[in-house]
Amino acid sequence: MARNIDPVCKMCRREGIKLYLKGSRCDSPKCALDRRKSAPGMHGAKRTKLSEYGVRLREKQKLKRFYGLLEAQFRRVFQIASRSTANTGEALLSLMERRLDNVVYRLGFCGSRRMARQFVTHGHVQVNGRAVNIPSFITRTGDVITVRNRAASRGMARHMLQQETGKPPDFLERVSVDPPEGRVLRLPERADVDPNIRDIREQLIIEISAR
Repeated sequence: MARNIDPVCKMCRREGIKLYLKGSRCDSPKCALDRRKSAPGMHGAKRTKLSEYGVRLREKQKLKRFYGLLEAQFRRVFQIASRSTANTGEALLSLMERRLDNVVYRLGFCGSRRMARQFVTHGHVQVNGRAVNIPSFITRTGDVITVRNRAASRGMARHMLQQETGKPPDFLERVSVDPPEGRVLRLPERADVDPNIRDIREQLIIEISAR
């Protein structure tokens, strides 16, 4: 399975926004973007005006990197969204939010999406009582997400939930902390998108992806 092993802090610096790829570290003084605002590379400090193509590309890259997708994965998701009868942009964001790794993260079982992806891949998560180890699995309304009944699995999730101060978005419900369990109440809408990426301009992403 392909994965991106590039330094994640460079991604935040390249896009100019916090992608929260390292969880709570991104809110600490150690955040690379707070310490160094310029883009990575020897020409990073040089200001250049983006072309129309460049503006659209940067929007697409922000969305991909925020949710942890590679190009081929993103294309598949975009194809599904473009076949939807709903607005393509909203359908795209809804599919991103419904990914199992994202749902596990937003329920508070993990501290970042990268951690949630590994958590799912290592077989710690069940959907409707069945083990699912595919981070890109698209959840549906009524799905129940639980952590497997193993000491290591539930110990990790409980530890993260103890540090969690916020609440899940409205389309999710955290049923219990011990055992860690959550439920998908409905399909996510535009307002349910993670606040850190809510200002994304999906129309620009559609324009570059539909070429």
